[in-house]
Amino acid sequence: MTSTSPYLAFKHTARQFPDNDFLHIPASARKHYASAEALTVRYGEMRAWIDEQVALYRDAGYGKGMRVALLMENRPEFFVHFFALNALGVSVVPLNADARAHDIAYVAEHSEIVLAVGIESTLDLLRAALDGKLPLADANSPTLPVIQPTAASGSPPSIDDECALLYTSGTTGKPKGCLLDNRYFLSIGESYITEGGLCEVRAGVERLITPLPLFHMNALACSTMAMVLSAGCVIQLDRFHPRNWWTDVVQSGATIVHYLGVMPAILLALTDDVPVNYAVRFGYGANVDPKHQQVFEQRFGFPLIEGWAMTETGGGAVIASSHEPRHAGSRCFGRPRAGIEVKLVDADGHAVEPGVPGHMLVRRAGPEPRRGFFRGYLKDDAATEAAWQDDWFHTGDIVRRGDDGSLHFVDRQKNIIRRSGENIAALEVEACLLDHPDVQQTAVIAAPDALRDEEVLACVIVAPGTARNEATARALQAWCLERLSYYKAPGYVAFVDALPVTSTNKVQKTQLAAFGSDPLNAPDCFDVRAWKKR
Repeated sequence: MTSTSPYLAFKHTARQFPDNDFLHIPASARKHYASAEALTVRYGEMRAWIDEQVALYRDAGYGKGMRVALLMENRPEFFVHFFALNALGVSVVPLNADARAHDIAYVAEHSEIVLAVGIESTLDLLRAALDGKLPLADANSPTLPVIQPTAASGSPPSIDDECALLYTSGTTGKPKGCLLDNRYFLSIGESYITEGGLCEVRAGVERLITPLPLFHMNALACSTMAMVLSAGCVIQLDRFHPRNWWTDVVQSGATIVHYLGVMPAILLALTDDVPVNYAVRFGYGANVDPKHQQVFEQRFGFPLIEGWAMTETGGGAVIASSHEPRHAGSRCFGRPRAGIEVKLVDADGHAVEPGVPGHMLVRRAGPEPRRGFFRGYLKDDAATEAAWQDDWFHTGDIVRRGDDGSLHFVDRQKNIIRRSGENIAALEVEACLLDHPDVQQTAVIAAPDALRDEEVLACVIVAPGTARNEATARALQAWCLERLSYYKAPGYVAFVDALPVTSTNKVQKTQLAAFGSDPLNAPDCFDVRAWKKR
């Protein structure tokens, strides 16, 4: 890495390739806030826009050691303010526009931001959240609240400076703030463009389309920095719109797509004709349903590269199935690259044999095992050190290793149901239920069981017209009994109208915890344990 910050990396690329496209916003992503025309910004143009904003922040007193919250959706302004603040050593705290005011208030207080910046559609939410306790600014206004500079404000940027504070959705209690430095951002971009194999990134050529939110690591750090370091173009959507997807892919000239597990399933279900003149070379994402991966690749003609990373590990350990054999359809996410060490262990911390699921621990090889990882959880040293026991980062993922060294995702550790000494992956039961024609969505969680410790509880959204009664519950259980080991089949089936999801359509199982703790008192929940037999 020759640069010491994302801003300096951008500046370097903009000097060399000022006429290359940096950012493209399709018309479908702009129509709700601007004219229904696509927007393209070249590196030289974006640099000028960023540097104007740098001057505004500098003149208003903002500098190194401060934090500023950004609530800007997936707009061009987000990129401008992110790079401008980074130029001055100011860390950004990206916020979710779908969050509630009290959630934003907690993050603002916990992160000790000195300013919150929004756009016309989010300023009212910021006002409600901050209640006059902190200054606000409009991202498109040349006027910024003046602040008293600190002693560190004028010092030069360092690769170790904090770049962003990203909040993860906690499994219990409040979300944790992950401290990410400049090295993290530069390292994840460098890792992406040097992955090679099916993920070869061609300098100055690639156009990466992503519908993922800029308040998450994937879009903010991974795709953005990969394109900056390779002089490529970020095609930023506001969100995933299935009906516009292929039109946007074709018209934007996308060569790489980023996805999450739900996207391939939705695109496969579309009956509309799909254009055949797109230029996509590969998709990069995670959690595609195994039964969809090969079907998708055969139908659309490009591979879906399954990757693994966490907000905590992104700059230090990313693993991707970029080289054959990829074992498509088996939840394989590849083999560790040189410099990344992986260990799979049982509950007692002992290494497991190939083929046996174990808790995945990761670190950098060599004398700096934490190099490139997050710096820690803000104001929570105990949680940081607990995650880094014995200098191995404990991921919370259950993974099995194939005979050829390939890694296969099994489930999150917190989604493992412990029944009579048997470990049951909720993901496996969910996949089985989703194959049933009457099941539209499902989430499998643990329910307490006095005899067996835990029992399998399936929360199910059924197709319209399907009866929500004991007969259907028993039919769904029978379906699983025919396809899974008997102990994995649901002992409870609960019919629900909706499942709580995050902004990236991941089911929030923590919000189902109270439901699972007392299933017999839940409406439309049926106890079918009596029919759960070998």
